Amino acid sequence: MADAPLADRPASWPVSSSRDIHRDDWVVALREDWVSRPGHPEESFPRLVVEHPGAVVVLAVDDRERVLCLRQYRHTCGQEFVELPAGLRDADDEPAVETAKRELCEEAELAARHWQRLLSTFASAGITDEVHEIYLARGLTHASRGDFALDHEEAEMETFWVPMAELVEAVLEGRVREGPLAQAVLAYDALERRGLLEPVPLDTVPG
Repeated sequence: MADAPLADRPASWPVSSSRDIHRDDWVVALREDWVSRPGHPEESFPRLVVEHPGAVVVLAVDDRERVLCLRQYRHTCGQEFVELPAGLRDADDEPAVETAKRELCEEAELAARHWQRLLSTFASAGITDEVHEIYLARGLTHASRGDFALDHEEAEMETFWVPMAELVEAVLEGRVREGPLAQAVLAYDALERRGLLEPVPLDTVPG
């Protein structure tokens, strides 16, 4: 019998108690669970869990192999990061790709003819259940954000274009360190080298 492909697998260890440390009307909450190893109920230990609805991330690449980047302040880390358009999956059961389309329009005023899913990754599995759905968007055109208004950190956000090759080097040299961006550009580079990027159709309507 052939070995199964390498993959993560679901599991659930016993939880004896759980309490909310912080929960409000926003989408993110913090709780504390007391967990034990299977078959060892006497070895209970606490684990903090950040509940998160997940997020989408968009690698938007134009026909000149440039990437639409943002520069945004992040208070938690005390840095202005080079990032990609992204947003929370907080709109009920909206498909991830539809959230990605909306975020690209709202943050970058762009629409895309073609979408390709690059990766689905857990942001930091030791502390949060947050999943990032990372998409490649190509065949870009301008799309007005309409009456949507950027606020808070996004109100000061910069947008700019960076050649893909330059962005890959910046990631590899550790000058650009935001996780989803690094994952997206390295996945793009790997797929391109393997000839696995999907072709951009010429006869579809952006969006």
